Amino acid sequence: MLFSALSKQRCQFSSTIRLFSLTSWTRSDFAELRTLSAEKGLPSSVDVVICGGGLVGASVAYHLAQMGWGPRTILLEQASLGGAPTWNTIGLVGVFKPTLAQVRLCQTSMEMIRDLEALGLPTGWKQCGSLCLARTSDRMTVFRRMKSLSISWNIDCELVTPIEAQRKCPLIAIDDLKGGLWIPGDGVGDPYTLCSSLLKLAVSKGLRVYENCSVSSVIAKNGRVDKVVTPYGGINCSAFVNTAGFWARELGARSLPPVKIPIHPVEHYHLLTVPMNIDPMMPVVRDLDGYIYFREYEGCIVAGGFEPVAKPAYENGKIPSTQAERSLPEDWDHFSVLLEQLLIRIPSVGETRPQKLSNLPEAFSPDCKWVVGEAPEVERYYIASGMKTVGISAAGGVGKAIAELITKNKTSYDMYEIDISRFLGLHNNTKFLRERVCEVPGLHYSLIYPFHEFQTGRKLRMSPIFTSLKDAGAVFGQVMGYERPSWFEHTGAISSSEQDNPSKNSLKKGERGNLKQDVYDGGTPYRIASTNTFSKPPWFNYVAAEYAACRETIGLSDYSSFTKLELWSKGDEVVKTLQYLCSNDVDVVDGSIIHTGMQNEMGGYENDCSLVRLAHNHYMMVAPTIQQTRSKVWIQRHLPKDGSVCLSDVTSMYTAICIMGPLTRSLLSELTEQDLRPKSFPFFTYKEIDVGLANGIRALNLTHTGELGYVLYIPNEFALHVYQKLIETGEKYGLKHCGYYAMRALRVEKFYAFWGQDLDTTTTPLECGRTWRVKFDKGEFIGRSALLKQQEEGVNRMYVQLLLEDHDEETDIWPWGGEPIYRNGKYVGATTTTGYGFTFKQQVCLGFIMNLDEKGNKQKVTSDYVLSGDYEVDVGGRLYSAKVNLHSPNLPTKYPDQERQAYSATRNKMIYEPILRAVP
Repeated sequence: MLFSALSKQRCQFSSTIRLFSLTSWTRSDFAELRTLSAEKGLPSSVDVVICGGGLVGASVAYHLAQMGWGPRTILLEQASLGGAPTWNTIGLVGVFKPTLAQVRLCQTSMEMIRDLEALGLPTGWKQCGSLCLARTSDRMTVFRRMKSLSISWNIDCELVTPIEAQRKCPLIAIDDLKGGLWIPGDGVGDPYTLCSSLLKLAVSKGLRVYENCSVSSVIAKNGRVDKVVTPYGGINCSAFVNTAGFWARELGARSLPPVKIPIHPVEHYHLLTVPMNIDPMMPVVRDLDGYIYFREYEGCIVAGGFEPVAKPAYENGKIPSTQAERSLPEDWDHFSVLLEQLLIRIPSVGETRPQKLSNLPEAFSPDCKWVVGEAPEVERYYIASGMKTVGISAAGGVGKAIAELITKNKTSYDMYEIDISRFLGLHNNTKFLRERVCEVPGLHYSLIYPFHEFQTGRKLRMSPIFTSLKDAGAVFGQVMGYERPSWFEHTGAISSSEQDNPSKNSLKKGERGNLKQDVYDGGTPYRIASTNTFSKPPWFNYVAAEYAACRETIGLSDYSSFTKLELWSKGDEVVKTLQYLCSNDVDVVDGSIIHTGMQNEMGGYENDCSLVRLAHNHYMMVAPTIQQTRSKVWIQRHLPKDGSVCLSDVTSMYTAICIMGPLTRSLLSELTEQDLRPKSFPFFTYKEIDVGLANGIRALNLTHTGELGYVLYIPNEFALHVYQKLIETGEKYGLKHCGYYAMRALRVEKFYAFWGQDLDTTTTPLECGRTWRVKFDKGEFIGRSALLKQQEEGVNRMYVQLLLEDHDEETDIWPWGGEPIYRNGKYVGATTTTGYGFTFKQQVCLGFIMNLDEKGNKQKVTSDYVLSGDYEVDVGGRLYSAKVNLHSPNLPTKYPDQERQAYSATRNKMIYEPILRAVP
């Protein structure tokens, strides 16, 4: 039976494959492993319980054992270890991942494999290299960017032509290829052999393993892990690790209190051919534009892929309880999308026949990233799930990170982008997950353009002015489930043809594949933002006009998605608590606003926020949207245990409207009777005001972009009224709606750092020019010792602004973040945030630079070092000369304002500089 007869014999293939399908079986690798019987009794107490004996759980156990915690740890596996066939887990080991943080975790996994091999322990490791293929010019642009990044990420790779690609893998057809990327250090491993070796080593150092023992629930006491309940009794413990993989979400739901782990299974296929006499060292091939990957396995081809529209599994909510029940019948029609691409890439497969086809669902998170870290709901409850088929690549790094968190309460990795605290409860909604995971697996191999937006799970969180913004032409992005305008593009009324055929712009009922960016809902189309290029974006002119309004007239932007928390106490407990949490001095005059970091013990940013002192013992905190769960949990875990300080999340209580521009004071003065003159309402202060007929509006005299203006925090019931008054009155001032992209352009040009893009858990205030926001003399605060030490020794990297000198924004590839920076021809760092400077009329890149010696060791970085070099930025393989800035630039304006110009966002020569410098 030939694959080339696909269109006629699909049903026959299905029957043939069923004859070869395997259920579950136990690998001999585990035969010598000393395991214990839970039926004979479990320990009554232990320090750490790991649930799940797969590769990630084994890695956590291994690293704990390496740290001396083996005798203090037990591992529980609900079935027998090794209950699945090797070919069914593809075993691809690749280090190139979307971000440096994920790359570092994968590099740790490679190091772990090498360490085991050096000890003579089997891992199934084969360094055959990997070959990524490109069918389009944009894909080659991605490869050129990857090649540029490879220097800083320490990954050996090279761009290859189609002919060179075919030499690496003679099986492939190359007629439709533009080129490829060869990564010689990649390879394949055997997850089961590796898992066995890890557990054997951990057991030799004191780990106890119990097979056929499930976890019924995890019980917390006073907010911390206290007991693990099993069918064979309870185990008192101080830490629990959920590495249950496919079953992690269900296990989390059974905990008391429930732990939300947003993952959902989708069908995932692997095809095994009959032997084809293939070179055992054939590289792993990833045909990204064809959604497929394949490798050699015992002379056969094993192939799989990530179809653009995936099929959720177990939509009835009944998750199988065992590995054997996890396998599903094959859906040949669904798999045909991948098979057809496989036949294009390896024509010779069409002359052979299938041996096996498996449909073994894998669990994915809503954003296609791993789910790792400490559960927000319960302290010392750790999670490592959502490995999305690449567990062997991630296991070593993730296991080490979890082990460090358990033993040291900190980790050497920057984990924020994969930390479970990036989610809200809405992300764990089952219906949301079913819809979202339709598109998530396809992101593995999709062309991810800048500012990628999901098409599913939309219109969840919307401010009261959402419809008005949509009618004004908003094109929406989504952050933490919140719809916020990216830019505005007024297109007038919807056409009659669209009214007659609304399905043209919407998802058809039951059709997952029709992921449109315009959705008709009976009025102005709801539009989802897209860029779809690595060059000059299609929204450029719209954003330019919005930027101009913010600098010359008035721009109005919806800030409602920002995290908003309130803290208060009867006495001064809240002040003392915030003084300990914050590196800046928060004991300021009532009505003041303070910008501060919340540092960790290493001095890095756990949070970057503005604190508004509403009253003597009452504060409102405003933080980035993505910090809603993270910042709340961080604060909660540092509150006094006596309950004297109260914390409340008020994000959804207020609509935040920012008006910015030189004419904002005139506009707002027409709508309120309160005195807005600088003497009565100075910069960086708060005042409660009336607007129109509404009252109780918290007005902040700042904009977070450096422009003149105010942010109005409006009780939701008044939001639409206030918005309408601003629009009506603002018409004569030339008020213009503005989206997030314009705000981003303003802050990049002003050299403003932003958490999650420029700042993270490893970045300190001293490195990014914010020493003046750290008040060492106020008393003890988290991170003070680390920052004092860094102040004494000096920093080994420094935050800079670079202006590209010879970049043509019309024709050249744009910088989008992550570009390597060179000083005097030598690599010194990478960009973080980039954007076009509409005042500079140049590309602006923010980033960090280092001083590396000949061996690559970091040396002290000084201002003289920074300013004495000649700089270039590598954008997609081409070097552009750049001018470096260490200070926030003074941008020319028609409306100078001494009050706000006195404020400096980034870096000043004074160490202890107040927020407001004296104005001459």
